[in-house]
Amino acid sequence: MPRWSWFREAAERVWRGWPQVLESTLAATVAWILATALVGHPQPFFAPAAALIVLGQARGQRTRRAVEVLIGVAAGVLVADVVIQALGARHTLTIFTVILLTIVGAVAVGATGVSVVQAAVSALYLVVIDPPGETLIPFRFVDALIGGAVALVVSQLAAVRHPLDPLVAEFRQTFADLSAVLHEAADALDDHDPVEAKAALERARGMDAAVERLRTGVLAAGEAVALHLRRRRHRGRLRVVDASIGQIDYAVRNARVLARAGVTLTRTPAPVPADLGAAVRLLAEAVHEAGEAIAADLEGRESVADECCARAETAALEAVRIAGRLFLPGHPLPLAMIIGQVRSTAIDLLRSVGPDDDAALLARIDEALGLPAV
Repeated sequence: MPRWSWFREAAERVWRGWPQVLESTLAATVAWILATALVGHPQPFFAPAAALIVLGQARGQRTRRAVEVLIGVAAGVLVADVVIQALGARHTLTIFTVILLTIVGAVAVGATGVSVVQAAVSALYLVVIDPPGETLIPFRFVDALIGGAVALVVSQLAAVRHPLDPLVAEFRQTFADLSAVLHEAADALDDHDPVEAKAALERARGMDAAVERLRTGVLAAGEAVALHLRRRRHRGRLRVVDASIGQIDYAVRNARVLARAGVTLTRTPAPVPADLGAAVRLLAEAVHEAGEAIAADLEGRESVADECCARAETAALEAVRIAGRLFLPGHPLPLAMIIGQVRSTAIDLLRSVGPDDDAALLARIDEALGLPAV
């Protein structure tokens, strides 16, 4: 059974990653064909290598990495050519000198790890495998240029018409996952089941990776927008959602604290108030609507975004209102923590989707909680 489970998980990973597999294979193959047909280089090793290196970088960093790969190849080839002419090829002293000078030079100009490694590998390849001949034609540099260009084109093909679509999907998935965490926590509270509560906590702990994917998605969208004709409109939307990611991160952390308190509460013999699960479910509904509001805003559907934002606020305030009624003397500390996290999550969630005045938002939240106006 564990073996079949491993195969199933492996198949799921391949299914989720097949676009990247196809993208890398296509880019490397096209780079090889172009370098062979256009340049006439019989062994254009650096063309597919550069394509794979660029595509291996995080989304949103590929343009910069492509430039770094080219610089690395040029520096490595230059150093190798000079040292080989002076010391000869395939000697230990030559290898030592080439690698040392290449890495020192790359570090001196402030290159990142990718550029440093690429420069050293390029130089080492020339020293050991294919020493330069009499020709002065920079085949390796041209190969790397072709590979980097092909990688950038292939990586942006899906985003040419709709550069924000991948980011929209990422936001929807993140908010759907966060909503699912809260639904699982609510079920655990209703059932007074510590096993269910622990499962919700484990799922909540995995949400940090989702927030990082959002940050990377914004960078990738910015890179795609740079190639789009209607850049100004898209850039304005990107700035708005980029500013909201910090609040989303806080909401995710609050949900994790809520789930952890749910584990503690379900392990105590004290009964869980019947309305507590309802409050957490309303909070989950608010999360879902907030995600739809951000997605609609990115898609340019302002009226839909406003409607979703209003529904998110209604659900969040009702969740706070229900939770506030449960805050009575004598209840266990974990219950007080859950109520507090309902309030904190609602605040950060509404801050992420609304440009409303912060003081007005806090006043509405505290009013729903039953606190006196300040």
